[in-house]
Order: sequence, then C-alpha cells, then structure tokens
Amino acid sequence: MRHTGRMLSPQTEPGTELVTWLGALRRLSASATAEEDLSHVLAEIAETARSLLGFDFCGVLLPDEQSRHLRVRGASGLSSDYVDRVNSDRPLVLHGGSPSSRAFHTAEAVAIRDVTAEPGFELWAGIANEQGYRSMIAVPLVARGEVLGTLNGYYGAVHTYTRFEVERMTLLANHAAIAVSSARRLDELRALTASLRRQRDALTRSEQIHDRLLAVTLRSGGLDGIAAVLQGLIGRPILIDDIQHEVLACSVVTTDFPDTTWRAAAEAGTGSSPVPVGQFDGTTYLASAVHLGDEVAARIWFPETSIDLDPIMVRAVEHASIVTALELLRCQTAAEVEQRLRGELLSDVLSSGAALSDRLLDRAHRLGHDLTVPHIAIVGAFTGLDPVAERRAYERSLVLLAKESAAHRPKPVVAMHAGTIVMLWPAQDAADAAGAGEVVRQAMRAASADRQATVAVGPGDVASHRESYQTAKGALQVAIMSGRTAAVVGLDDLGIAGLLLRINDPAALSTFARRTLAPILDYDHAHRTELLVTLRAYLECRQERSATATRLVIHPNTVAQRLRRIESLCSVTLTDPAVILQFSAALTVYDIAALD
Repeated sequence: MRHTGRMLSPQTEPGTELVTWLGALRRLSASATAEEDLSHVLAEIAETARSLLGFDFCGVLLPDEQSRHLRVRGASGLSSDYVDRVNSDRPLVLHGGSPSSRAFHTAEAVAIRDVTAEPGFELWAGIANEQGYRSMIAVPLVARGEVLGTLNGYYGAVHTYTRFEVERMTLLANHAAIAVSSARRLDELRALTASLRRQRDALTRSEQIHDRLLAVTLRSGGLDGIAAVLQGLIGRPILIDDIQHEVLACSVVTTDFPDTTWRAAAEAGTGSSPVPVGQFDGTTYLASAVHLGDEVAARIWFPETSIDLDPIMVRAVEHASIVTALELLRCQTAAEVEQRLRGELLSDVLSSGAALSDRLLDRAHRLGHDLTVPHIAIVGAFTGLDPVAERRAYERSLVLLAKESAAHRPKPVVAMHAGTIVMLWPAQDAADAAGAGEVVRQAMRAASADRQATVAVGPGDVASHRESYQTAKGALQVAIMSGRTAAVVGLDDLGIAGLLLRINDPAALSTFARRTLAPILDYDHAHRTELLVTLRAYLECRQERSATATRLVIHPNTVAQRLRRIESLCSVTLTDPAVILQFSAALTVYDIAALD
C-alpha cells in the first residue's frame, strides 16, 4: 500500500526526511502569509499531510458558521462526491460521536484501526467504502489554546497507528493550525480592507451626490435641475409632484409616467426612502416622500429597472428628497414674502382714492405692476369649507393664480384682502375681465376638492380701483346670498342688484333701505318677531304663500297674518307690483350694506 512507502526505514537517512519536512512546512507557511485565500491554504495542508505522512486520502475539517457541524474545507485524494455527501447528506455533528467530533472536543488525536469495526461509525460506513478507506486518524488543529478544526488522514487498508505516527501527525497539525490561523486573519484583513474600500467609495459617491445636488440649489436650478441631476445619479427618469399631484418637475415627457388619477390613488407611503408603489402599464414605480415639517409636501417618482437600487442610489434619492424640501421651502418663503408685499400694496391701493401717489405707483412698479393703466377688480370666495380646508384652498389658489398670471403684461395684482381673493386685472373691456374671472374661478376650483368657488367681476368704467373692488365685493355677496355660487358673475347678471351696485352713492342707498324697512325692523326688534325673514322668503318664493310657509316651516295662516302686519306697518299693499319692486330693492341694498 502507498502508506508503507512513506514509513521511515533503516536505510532512510534522517537528514533527508528532515529536509523534506522543513521544505514542506516552509511552503505551507509561505502560502498562509501570501495572497492566497483560506480555502487554498486548507487544500495545501491536506496535500502536504498526504505527501509527508503517506496517507491515501487527507482532509481538513472546520466548524461551520453556526458551530453546529464540522465541514470538509480542504481535501487531497478525496473525491468531490465524497466531500459533498459528507458535508450535505452526512454532516458531522460538532457535538456528536464521530472520530472528528471527539478529536475536536477532547483536543486529542483519535485513531481508528478499522472503521468497519468501529461502534457508531455505521452512518458513514457506506460512503467510506465507496471512497475506499478502512482506517483513519483525526488530529485537532490547535493554535493559542483554541481548537480550530481537525486534520484527518485515511488509509485504504486496516492500519494500527504507532505513537511515532501520531506524534508526526500532531506536529504537522500544529504547524497547520498556525497556517490556518494566519490565513484566517489575512482573510479577515482582506475582508476588512474591502469593506473599508467600499465605505470609502460610498462616502466619495455620497459626497459627489451632495456636491451635485447642492450645486443645483446654489445656481437656482430649481426642481427641474434637481430632477435632471437625480436622473443622472440613479439612471432613471424622475417626476416630482406636489400633494395635489400637480407635476412640479419632470426629467422626461410627463406622459411617460403614471397619470394624476393613478398617482392620487397609489399608497405611496410617507418615508423618504424609495418604496415600490404599484404597477402602471406593466412597469413598477417607486416613490419617495418629501417632507416640510411633519407634512408630506411632495413626492419623487421613478420607474423600476432591471438594475436594482444600490445603497448609494437609495441615498441619492433620500438626499434629493431633502434638497427638494429645501427648494420647496425656498419657493414657499419667496412666495410668502411676495404675497405679503402684494397684500400690503393691494391694501394701500384699495384704501386710496382715484389718484394714486407716485410712491405707491413706484412700489407697484418694483413688483412688476403698472397701476397707471385701467384695472378691473375681480373678487373670489369659497363657500362650504371648514376653516382649515378654506385656509389651504386660499393659499393654493394664490400659488396657482401667481403662475397663471406670471406671463401677463402688465402683471395683475393678486392677493388676499378682507377674507377673499382679490385680483386687479389690467383690462380694457368687460369681455377681457370676464375671461380673467374664469381664470380665477378655475384656479380656485383646482385648489379645492369641493370646488365651490364663486367669483364676481367689478366694473371697469369707474374712477378708482377702490370703487371697482367695492362694487365687485358687493356683487360677490349678493351672488352668494342669492345662491348663485360656483360661477362667475358680473353686474349684468344680478339684475336690479347689479344696477343698484353701480350707484356711486352708498349713503343715499342706505337711507333708502333704512327708510323702507324701518317699520319692519323696529317691530321685529321690539316684539322679537320675524317679519323681515317672512318678507324675504315671500319675495324669494314669488309671492306664493304656501311655498313661503313650507320654507319657513310654519302654517300658511301664520304667513298671511305676518304679511298683513307688514302691510299695516308700512301702509302698503303687497299685491302692488311697485311695492314688491321697492321691497326687493330695499332688501338688496340692506344685504349689500349689511345694515343693522
């Protein structure tokens, strides 16, 4: 057998074997400290043991990562099929009774003369026979008091191991353990070095991301610039929309992305890290939320591709989310400052007379407005919204109107005033003003989910901006009180109310309304009755008493009694058309002037 040829004979010169051993150990040490990985070193240990000690087969076994089994990690002479079956089908339990397990736990060599006669070896008898060995020895690999694994030698025939053979095997195993320990440390150092390089590269790329996105903000590249840079960083087209799902920026044609309806219905989450949202036309889209404070202000959308997002790409999206938030905040702050300045300008203009001061005109000019040309006042208001929704709707409307009117020259003045949106629109005729009124209404509809926006257009043939505004606001109040909401109304649409609003003598109108309604108002105040309410309902119901009773939820006889009381107090007859016209006009003026 092969192992007999390696036994030390009397004719063998001791110096020759010593030189052989020293050369083998030197090569083993060099391999352990070279650029070789652990698996290569383990295979060389097995080959060295087989060569020096004359085994038919050799193997190096190490614990797995879970420290549950011993696995063959290096082999010489053993077939790959045997190694695979031992490692997978018949794994050596670390705390079991196999020779290798016993050698590992006792830190002493375990020699088996005949594996077929060894109790407990039946589990591996089949594959041992297939591999062709009858005896084996397992020697622990010990370094610095720690057992790292075992070095196993196998003979094809029954063999009794002498003390001399065990000592030589142990000597080689000790040197092998040092080589394993060194190779393992080198592997760990290589892994650590690779990890540090990856971290360095990640830091470098992160700095590049920061620099590129920061450069966009410094040169005022806006959201379009951010979208373009992010596309270059992650290799995907980018779309940024706001909380109303209006597109703020897009690095490609917007039709390449899901439509507004799909994005509005998608559950996009609230985190800045990109998450898959769903599929549109067979493509999965991801979204990253942009926060201003505790609220989501916008989202960044992009499609999934065949290349997965690596951590640096995810970091790029997260950083873009932060930069987008800063850009939105900058735009919001600039818009708020501009709105405040325009609001102050509008307030001063509406409190001035027909002739505006040069200082006021200069202020307007610096903001892009020319108040020397005729302007028509347009006033808009929401109805039926809760206070929070109303505030947001007005803020959103101002943003949309600022965008809509940005290209118009001269630039219109748009701001909040007295709880309504007011626009001074440079217009020469009523048709132009009516078109501007529709622009205001559409912007307000887009800003509110309920879309209950009413807009009134003032006259252009007046002496001052203030007069046009007061008339437009009066028209708005009349329209809302008469139920003509969600529309654009002009003075011509309000009939007699529109005619009364054109009269430039509020004091005379107030005197007329007070004189006409005074008996009814005084009686209601003194007796806590509702004659004025009944009169208003009677006129709105086209003088039908039953309809009036139904509206007021009272008996028709009660309506008749109240109407007779009104006739008596005012010395009139309600069947007279002139009286009906007089009361209708008085009530309209009363509503406009908000008389007590």
